[in-house]
Amino acid sequence: MKLKRYFWIAILTIITLLGVMISEKTQAHTSSNTLFQTSTISALSVGIYEGKTNFQQLKKYGDFGLGTVNYLDGEMIGLDGKFYQVKADGVASVIPDDVASPFATITFFKPEKLIRLEGQMTYQQLQSSLDQRLSTKNYPYAIRIQGNFPYVKFRSVPKQTPPYRPLADALKEQSVFELRNINGTLVGFRTPKYMEGMNVRGYHFHFLTANRKTGGHILDGQFQNAKVEIDTLSDVEINLPKTAEFEQADLGDGTPSIK
Repeated sequence: MKLKRYFWIAILTIITLLGVMISEKTQAHTSSNTLFQTSTISALSVGIYEGKTNFQQLKKYGDFGLGTVNYLDGEMIGLDGKFYQVKADGVASVIPDDVASPFATITFFKPEKLIRLEGQMTYQQLQSSLDQRLSTKNYPYAIRIQGNFPYVKFRSVPKQTPPYRPLADALKEQSVFELRNINGTLVGFRTPKYMEGMNVRGYHFHFLTANRKTGGHILDGQFQNAKVEIDTLSDVEINLPKTAEFEQADLGDGTPSIK
C-alpha cells in the first residue's frame, strides 16, 4: 500500500512540475515583445462581431491592449492587467473573465523608451511628433500616454444584434463624449502600413480616465506635457476565428477607416 501511495505521489508531482514548466514557457513566449491578436480588423469591419476567445484566455497573452467585446458592445481597454468595457452610455466597468471578444490586440507592456512631449499639441501633432521619434516604422509599437489632458474627444458604440451590419454602418450610431482638463491614460498601438487589414494602420488609441470610470476610442484631443512610454514589438501572433462566419467572409477589400 505504501509503494502504491508513493507511486501516485510521484505521478502527481511530475504532473505539477510539467504544468509549471508549460505555464512558464507560455508566459516567456507571450511576454517577450509579442503582439497577440484575436481575429483581424478587416473581419470586424465586415460585421464579424462574435468571437470565442474570452478574457480569462486573453490575460495569458497580455496585460495591456484594446479592442471590443462580443456583439461590438462598446470599447475595450486593457491597462495594468485589468480589462475594462465602456458601453455606449460611457460607463466603464471591469470585464468578467467569461466574456469573449471578436477582436482584441494585447501585449505584456514593458516600455523601453520614455518620451516627454513638452507643450500643448493636437492629436494630429501628437502622432507626427511620435513618428519623428521612432527609429523605424517597420515594427508595431505598444504605446502608453499619461497626463492631464486639456481636451479629449472619444466614442463608444452600441451593442449590435444579428443580422450584423458592417462596422462603418454601426459607427453611425456611436456615442461621442468630450472631457476637459482630465487626468487619464491613452492605451494604444502603432501598426505598420504592411499590416493593414490585420490591424488598424498607423495609430489607434483608447482612453481611460484616471478614476477608470469612463473612456473610449480616441477621436481628437489636446495633449499637454504628455508622458509617452513605448514598447517595440518584434513578434506577432494571430488567433483567427474558427467559425463559419469567418470562413465565408469576403476580407479582400482591406481596412475601412474606423476614425
